[in-house]
Amino acid sequence: MSEASPAAEARALAREGRIAEAEQAIARMVAANFGLAVSGARLGYDWTSLNSLNGRVDTSDGEFFFKLHQEEGEEATVGEYYRGELLKSHGYAVDVPARVCRVPGRQILLYPVRREKTLAASLLSIERGEVDAPAGDPLALAQRAFDSDVATIYLRTLHAAEPGAVAAEPIHRLFHARLSEPGAPGVLGGRATRFYAGRGVALGAEAIGWDEFRALRWVVNGVEYRDTLARLFGAALERLEPRRLACFGAVVAHGDAHNANVWVEEGAAGPRLVMFDPAFAGTEVPALLAEVKATMHNIFAHPFWLYHPDEAAGRFAVRARRSGDRIEVSHDWRPGALREAFLASKRDVLWRPLLAAMKARGLLPDDWRDTLRSALFACPTLVLNLLGDVQRPRAPDVALLGFALAVGMGSPPERGQDLFSDFLDGIAP
Repeated sequence: MSEASPAAEARALAREGRIAEAEQAIARMVAANFGLAVSGARLGYDWTSLNSLNGRVDTSDGEFFFKLHQEEGEEATVGEYYRGELLKSHGYAVDVPARVCRVPGRQILLYPVRREKTLAASLLSIERGEVDAPAGDPLALAQRAFDSDVATIYLRTLHAAEPGAVAAEPIHRLFHARLSEPGAPGVLGGRATRFYAGRGVALGAEAIGWDEFRALRWVVNGVEYRDTLARLFGAALERLEPRRLACFGAVVAHGDAHNANVWVEEGAAGPRLVMFDPAFAGTEVPALLAEVKATMHNIFAHPFWLYHPDEAAGRFAVRARRSGDRIEVSHDWRPGALREAFLASKRDVLWRPLLAAMKARGLLPDDWRDTLRSALFACPTLVLNLLGDVQRPRAPDVALLGFALAVGMGSPPERGQDLFSDFLDGIAP
């Protein structure tokens, strides 16, 4: 591991389970970056930190909550990485770090310690049955108020954008960079191939190779879909090309406001949601992309199937069989009442007015549905390997459920209607 990249070193050690060494690497990085005496660092064991690390660090200036985010190959490309002050200046409710290091390969934020839970943790406790859903749905009301505030800023900052400015935004590292092969424009690569190429897929008593699996047509709960996985990955590579997305205009956005990056502040008037970790924030975020991560990861990724595959196993009835060039899957997964309330908020308060404004400004090309579908599809398939790690594969029924849901996000049905089509119909201007 490279001494020139302490962030990559810490993340790699943590992924290998060498927690004490990862904590020591973080302590060294904090001391070197900020000139503080550090007595110790403790990693948070957070299921939401898929490409990042967080926890607490004890320094001569007191205790801080730290967060660092490290993507593959980012040391050569990251510039001004964290932009909390930018978001705050535009009216976002955002937690601004006390100290920031933006040096590529050493980027880390130190926040004042908070005792609140993230929204992700609060919702998980409810879905696990560890706590009762609060009466009157205060979290749903807080989400609606939050979405309304974000929508207001989107509408105020919506503008025609230059392709070069849009392409320079870091948000593309969450989408196109995970699909593309560095130095080979138009070639599918990145996580799309590293996760899946050469893998076997269990399909009942049969095991088939990835190339055969990705060529199958899908029928899910009786809904027939147009696209294979191969076509969906290829279409995402093309449609999410950064310069191309400029045609949808741009907004000032956080870009990655999934619930693990949102605090729940309790107050006399009820909970209030506050963003943090604006690692992918910007002023030229493609308007069609700005809310995709929050929509998919806060709603459709739950309960359990994406982030907690071991808990999902056995919770849902999933059946699959192959019939020629088709795979037929039936399942009983639903997002649940609270997530559906969040979806209604996103649909009515945020997406519908945003798309209407984009259309009025001539910033909504006819292929907006297909582009939005590609972005939604890219979220689950590229944030985690839906087959699981080679050493710890996902249960076959959970893997197939994940791909079935991803196909529903990415592909228009040829026959039938599903949750994702209903959502797109509901936001169409």
